[in-house]
Amino acid sequence: MTARSAPSPEPDRTRFQVSPDAAGTRLDRFVTARRKDLSRSAIQKAILQGKITVNGKAAKNGHRLKLGEEVVCRSPAPDPVRIEGENLPLDVVREEEEFIVINKSAGMVVHPAGPIRQGTLVNALLGRHMALSAGSHPQRPGIVHRLDKGTTGLIVIAKTDSAHRCLADQFQDRVVKKCYLALAWGTVRPRRIDLPVGRHRRERTAMSTHSPIGKPALTHLLPVKSYGAFTLLEVRPETGRTHQIRVHLAAIRHPIVGDRKYGGERNLHPREKELRHHIQALGRPALHAWKLEFLHPTSGLPVKLQAELPADMRELLEYLDGWKPGG
Repeated sequence: MTARSAPSPEPDRTRFQVSPDAAGTRLDRFVTARRKDLSRSAIQKAILQGKITVNGKAAKNGHRLKLGEEVVCRSPAPDPVRIEGENLPLDVVREEEEFIVINKSAGMVVHPAGPIRQGTLVNALLGRHMALSAGSHPQRPGIVHRLDKGTTGLIVIAKTDSAHRCLADQFQDRVVKKCYLALAWGTVRPRRIDLPVGRHRRERTAMSTHSPIGKPALTHLLPVKSYGAFTLLEVRPETGRTHQIRVHLAAIRHPIVGDRKYGGERNLHPREKELRHHIQALGRPALHAWKLEFLHPTSGLPVKLQAELPADMRELLEYLDGWKPGG
């Protein structure tokens, strides 16, 4: 078992304006309702420490807010994070001194976050006694980009700080080329989706193309094979917004099969029991990070990698090959 500890990041700062419906609310309750990542006790402690202010001045937990007042919240810095290494299986596609590329399995979270401290890709890498870059956050050593828990496929991890900077710049400058395979509902034609993606107005863990703080997002779709009521797609995102592919496909009413968060679990005809069984057996969005291309951090030469479809997606596609709607 190995462990990694790192210094805490700088406290973040958020600002809130008191609206008419919030006027008269206690300060601690006001902030608790808006900072779901912090417990009420942590917020009360931050208020006492002067880290949460009203119109630039320290206030008490029971301060009754007035219309138009500005509440600024500097979260208390978390305790140093200790990430334990674990002996977990990994499918290593390529490893060099500067980086390692993993074919991530379904169900594996990329890095610890919140209550999730074990079973992640980072835990598995540290379990191999592997040095990783410092990264952008103590709980994310080596992490340059991420894949959702249910998404399988290629992810590159930085082992040195210089490689991390180089790879991060390539993602930022859109030098990295990513190609996914996705099984979507309906008949999908080639198209370009140019819709902003941002945090959902009401669901904290969901994203939306109608967010007031959405950022530009661009996705290209190319049909690979039609299965009648389904289409296997080659998906090339030019940007890397959270849940981008899933949100974009849901926005054009062709959600990814098995994606419960974004409408990918549709009602089937009662006669389609077998099809329903196969989709439920998948138990995740039918999305796979198929190809990845970037420039080697040291040589500058192209690195082109590919990961075959996982067994669960292959089995579903094989079933659809012989499936007839209503049959």
